[in-house]
Amino acid sequence: MAPAILALNAGSSSLKFALFERRSGLPRLMKGSIESLDANPRLRLSGGGEPPRQRDLGRGPLDIGTAVGIAADEIRSSGIAEPDAVGHRIVHGGQRFTSPVLLDEEVVEELRRLVPLAPIHQPRNMEIVDTAKRMFPRAAQVGCFDTAFHVERPAVATTYGLPRELSQSGVRSYGFHGVSYAYIASELRQSFGPAAGGKVIVAHLGSGASLCAMAGGKSVATTMGFSPLDGLVMSTRCGSLDPGVVLYLLQERGMRAEEVARLLYHQSGLLGISGSTGDMRRLLESDSSEAREAVDAFVYRAGREIGSLAAALGGLDTLVFTAGIGENSPAVRGLIGGAARWLGVQVDADLNLRGERSISSLESKVRVLVIPTDEEAEVAREVLRLLPGA
Repeated sequence: MAPAILALNAGSSSLKFALFERRSGLPRLMKGSIESLDANPRLRLSGGGEPPRQRDLGRGPLDIGTAVGIAADEIRSSGIAEPDAVGHRIVHGGQRFTSPVLLDEEVVEELRRLVPLAPIHQPRNMEIVDTAKRMFPRAAQVGCFDTAFHVERPAVATTYGLPRELSQSGVRSYGFHGVSYAYIASELRQSFGPAAGGKVIVAHLGSGASLCAMAGGKSVATTMGFSPLDGLVMSTRCGSLDPGVVLYLLQERGMRAEEVARLLYHQSGLLGISGSTGDMRRLLESDSSEAREAVDAFVYRAGREIGSLAAALGGLDTLVFTAGIGENSPAVRGLIGGAARWLGVQVDADLNLRGERSISSLESKVRVLVIPTDEEAEVAREVLRLLPGA
């Protein structure tokens, strides 16, 4: 069998995986996902010479290690290829890991020490690494980091107004969703050359959501900072919050640190505002005033942050929508486009409704695009750059 790269990408309640032939162009051999790990998980597969297929995996919940085992079984039973390299999207690389790296024991141990910086995501990433090592013991394991795309930002964009010793010890802005942003930057370079669309803001809008300002395909500023809590209102995460609120909850409401963490990560955002759901599709379908308030808060924060990032760029040439909401919700794209109209953004209603790649009107001063992200493909590219030989 030809050598292959397996890319593993865990979300908050899902696992995506894809198998690529390990050669130039990275032909995709198989693509799959296990969704809704918390309840009623479902496997979806495509490739392998068969039509797309899916099956239920019981009532759940399904832990992430078991999900990786199911993906491994599907790959082996297909007979397509046995991966000799496994690429992992890992949320946090800290200050040290700014490019793909082989995941030996020393590296993995250092990544475990970053769990306090990403307490929801990093433990899942490490569990996936442990499981993949057992499932594919002969394969090279490679870490690809969401924080790496943002490391070249100027110091003024990463420094908080805290004592210098805290900044030097790692309390700084890191930025996240970097694997997705790296993929979008490569797509922009293919379309527009080295300038990569000029002054660009990419809106990665999913359950976790952020914006990134790019110049020439490089990160200049981004809405997530020290943790994936920062920035936009998200499905269940609060987004930007006055630190005084946390002090108040601890000191005046008597909440414990773990209770505050649960509140900010799991009970806030769209879910907290609406009181019913963090699912944007359900909110848009709802007639309740609380659902409308949640959508309005999401759009308001996105519009305000687009203005902030445009200021960091000194203008705006291109606005890109990507990820689950960005790719699939014409309503949200239209509302955010309206919020950014003062910057010269004008969305064509018909093009937007059809989900065309370019949705800007002829009168728009800003190019508006919808580009599906492919984090698994970007992980495979990074693995191939690190391990070019078969």
